[in-house]
Amino acid sequence: MPARLRPTNLDWPFWAPFLATVLLAVTWGTKPATLVLVVVGLVLGAAVLSAVHHAEVVAHRVGEPFGSLVLAVAVTVIEVALIVTLMLAGGPDTATLARDTVFAAVMITCNGIIGLSLLIGTLRRHTASFNAEGTASALATVGALATLSLVLPTFTESREGSEFSPSQLAFAAVASLALYGLFVFVQTIRHRDYFLPVGGDVAPEDEHAPPPDARAARRSLGLLVLALVAVVGLAKVISPAIEDGVAAIGAPQSAVGVVIALLVLLPETLAAGRNASRGRMQTSFNLGLGSAMASIGLTIPVIALASIWLDGPLTLGLESTQIVLLAITMFVSALTILPGRATVQEGGVHLALFAAFLFLAVVP
Repeated sequence: MPARLRPTNLDWPFWAPFLATVLLAVTWGTKPATLVLVVVGLVLGAAVLSAVHHAEVVAHRVGEPFGSLVLAVAVTVIEVALIVTLMLAGGPDTATLARDTVFAAVMITCNGIIGLSLLIGTLRRHTASFNAEGTASALATVGALATLSLVLPTFTESREGSEFSPSQLAFAAVASLALYGLFVFVQTIRHRDYFLPVGGDVAPEDEHAPPPDARAARRSLGLLVLALVAVVGLAKVISPAIEDGVAAIGAPQSAVGVVIALLVLLPETLAAGRNASRGRMQTSFNLGLGSAMASIGLTIPVIALASIWLDGPLTLGLESTQIVLLAITMFVSALTILPGRATVQEGGVHLALFAAFLFLAVVP
């Protein structure tokens, strides 16, 4: 690995997570002034870039698909903790928070991250190649998880509204965890070769760079976790300002969850874009679809367990507009993935769907 990916204690990727954590401790539970919010935003950006850097170090040490799995699971675990914390503190007003956040994560990853990666990868190399077998397996798992956890509650009859009964929620939680666990087994053990980058398009400096030693990888793993904690925490700190901005433009409350999801998923978005620019389209797809899968497969079981202590309803079922967006996303994604190659056109289609999601989140 080039020296630039091995930070010393004097480099900003080393210090940014610590600075962000200190700022988080100082501002947590307060409503900062405008100037402080600007500082929070700048430090948040530095923490995101630091997280991407350390994720690349870890990924280069452990190889694919473990590298993308580390970043996806780390972000999702912290995101789930944030959701549960907000739901426990918010009461009935947060009944749709888990649904809105998970759905936003699926749209951001399946359309935003994949579309951006395809656009970056194909502008330089005209076509993007990837393993259709592994990517199709990931997409099928995302579709099944989204349907079981987010679509079915809209149509079940045990409870009024878009809610699961306790037994239905327990089934969805077990099924989600089982599907996600099975996919991780397939991705990392049984069919690992299906999720490795396609050869021939990797930049020479990445192909021949030596991996970091175990000590550097362990340090980067710790700094990655610290940076992600700071990213999610600082996103929560600036959420009141986001809520004020959303209210000022007349957007629904669910748009707040979309903005926070965008901030939380910034590390994966930047990491996917950088891998796409190096011709590692499979790694970008592993990051995007893996994050969508982890967001559902880990959130629903935790929410099901936390529902024992939650007051008020837990609305998981999507609304009609959201179901339509999810259906067309799965359909278009299948057409993109099955050939094993894509052009800038597919990237444009995914980004158009992502733009439609963002627009309808503000103007439902």
